Order: sequence, then C-alpha cells, then structure tokens
Amino acid sequence: MIILGIDPGLRTTGFGVIEKHGTKLRYIASGTIKTGTEGALPPRLKVILNGVGEIVSAYGPTCAAVEKVFVNVNPQSTLLLGQARGAAITALVGADLDVAEYTAVQVKQAVVGTGKAAKAQVQDMVSRLLKLPGLPGTDAADALGVAICHAHSIDTLSLVGALSPTTSTLRMKRSRLV
Repeated sequence: MIILGIDPGLRTTGFGVIEKHGTKLRYIASGTIKTGTEGALPPRLKVILNGVGEIVSAYGPTCAAVEKVFVNVNPQSTLLLGQARGAAITALVGADLDVAEYTAVQVKQAVVGTGKAAKAQVQDMVSRLLKLPGLPGTDAADALGVAICHAHSIDTLSLVGALSPTTSTLRMKRSRLV
C-alpha cells in the first residue's frame, strides 16, 4: 500500500509518500509545493491542485491522508488554510483516492507518542521511523507524519468498515439500552 500524506498550507503544502508492507514502513518521497506569498488566491490554489495531481501521477498512491485545519487566532488565516486544504483534497478525490483526515494532535500522538510534541520532535521521529539519512524539512516531515499516522490507523479503520450494517445497528441498539 502506498500512502500519500498532505500537510496543507497556502504558502507551502508539504507532501510525503510512504509504502506500508505489513507493519513495515518505507520512505518513497517527500517535499513541498510552494505557491509563494504574493498574487491572487485562485492561481495559488491552482498551483496546489496541480501540484498534488502531479504527485499522485508520479507516485501512484493507493490512499491519502490530510491534516485537518485547526482554528487560528486569526479567522482570515483559518479560511485561507481551509481553501488550500480544499484544493489538495479536490486533487486527491479527483484521482479517485480515499482520503482520511487527522488532526495535528492525532498525528503527533501516532508519530511521537504525545499530542503536544514540538515540530523538531516530529521531524526527528519521522526520520527515525523511516530510517532517513537526515531530517526532512518541517512541512515535509509533517506530511510524512500524516502518512505514518494513517499507516498506523488503516488496519483499525478497515476493521471498523468491515462490520456489517446489521452488526453496527445491533451494537448501537444495545448501547442505547444500557
């Protein structure tokens, strides 16, 4: 299974591609899509859309995971980040990929073991888990962290999805009775 992780950002969107083989993870690629800091919003969103599309074409992931937007102090920044995230997700679903979403806390928990880890800790653990010769950049490390989080979660998600509707309904009815 090849997993593409995305750390969305309007100026810089990080990407990380890993392969999951059983419980083993293997690094394939990582980097950033840069839109710059100037210019109108629509062309910058197009850079993200096209960039993610090129990554999907180049590496052929079987699934993808994207970091969820958190609410900033500045609502305008949150809206812009949400639009960048939307462009990335649009490229992924346009390529018929299943897309999972994880919060930054979930990613840090999966990679470092604590949801309050610093960026440097995420970089270090991503490097160790994937046996990289050096530290990836922060945006690429975050994207690889998203991919690692999904790799750790995919088996559980598959099991939950494998429950039949009858079993799920029966469990819900039982939990209401208690």
